[in-house]
Amino acid sequence: MQMRSVILRESGLPKPYSNSKPLKIELVELTPPGPMEVLVKIKAAGVCHSDLSAINGDRPRPLPVALGHEASGVVAAIGPSVEKVEVGDHVVMSFLPVCGHCSYCAEGRASLCEPGYQANAAGTLLSGGKHIRLRGYEINHHSGVSAFSEYAVVSASSIVKVTKDIDLATAALFGCAVMTGVGAVMNTCGVRPGRSVAVIGLGGVGLSAILGAVASGASDIVAIDLIQAKLDLAKELGATKTFLATSPNIVAQVKGATSGGVDYAIEMAGSKKAFELAYEITRRGGMTATAGLASANSRFEVSPLPLVGEERTIKGSYMGSCVPSRDIPRYIDLYLKGKLPVDKLLSSTGPLDEINEVFDRLDRAEINRHLVLMD
Repeated sequence: MQMRSVILRESGLPKPYSNSKPLKIELVELTPPGPMEVLVKIKAAGVCHSDLSAINGDRPRPLPVALGHEASGVVAAIGPSVEKVEVGDHVVMSFLPVCGHCSYCAEGRASLCEPGYQANAAGTLLSGGKHIRLRGYEINHHSGVSAFSEYAVVSASSIVKVTKDIDLATAALFGCAVMTGVGAVMNTCGVRPGRSVAVIGLGGVGLSAILGAVASGASDIVAIDLIQAKLDLAKELGATKTFLATSPNIVAQVKGATSGGVDYAIEMAGSKKAFELAYEITRRGGMTATAGLASANSRFEVSPLPLVGEERTIKGSYMGSCVPSRDIPRYIDLYLKGKLPVDKLLSSTGPLDEINEVFDRLDRAEINRHLVLMD
């Protein structure tokens, strides 16, 4: 079948992207799903900094690639041996296919699935195949999803069936922003009621972490960002204290407001400075976590002494340490019960044709989450 899809051929083009147009909407050929694969009609796809990092070159991807990794849709066809979904089911995409049988999956650590990681790095589906063709040439898949397209063929391991009680546009947010942000709080850090949490970097993922901290019963929830409007939204979502990252003596200010620092400091900005700040505001015995995906060239230095003497923990969080089939339905249930109002993260929606302009707005930090609507 033929469909429209957003193709990135070259990363690192100059800004603004509305002029250089790194993303081209092409008419491509999509081959049918094979064994354990599913054809999904995409309904909504979120615009995320992980996509931006592929465009600007911070996180190189095999090119050319059909971009997009956070999405929801409706199952349009299933390949042989697929039993987990049927045509017409509503699904949310997971940006890491989960094989279910590697050592990490067996331990319940699906976010570290080795075959899934290898497939994503190679630009293929979990099967090793590619389904997108442009004028006879293969196009790489982005995170096994390639969501900025009218349809997607994905591994059955890349989708989670969800209730039809949730609007499909809102459901798309659970595929990355919510799964990563809420998961970092609940799974990676294991925040318990009465503990203190700081979130540095308030994009869609960071704001989701604020919601996760509220839902976890954290007492002090500190929000830190460079932009006052984001701090105002964090306050609305449940942050108890807010600080501009540029404030003089911010470390002393945060420690003074939290009796010596927070139990958990979570860096979501993808910045070395943000991670250093997170580490400095973590109290003795506390945990500093990062899900920010800084540039591969970034380096962070720390003395081993406080790690021992203060029993400090530094921890990474990928995909919110989630098992998608377990956690996405749980988080949607919290949303439907009014305990995780993720719809407040949405800044705007628009058509596929505005894709370059939307990434300019994301790069300028003008939006938290934008959804590309396919209908």
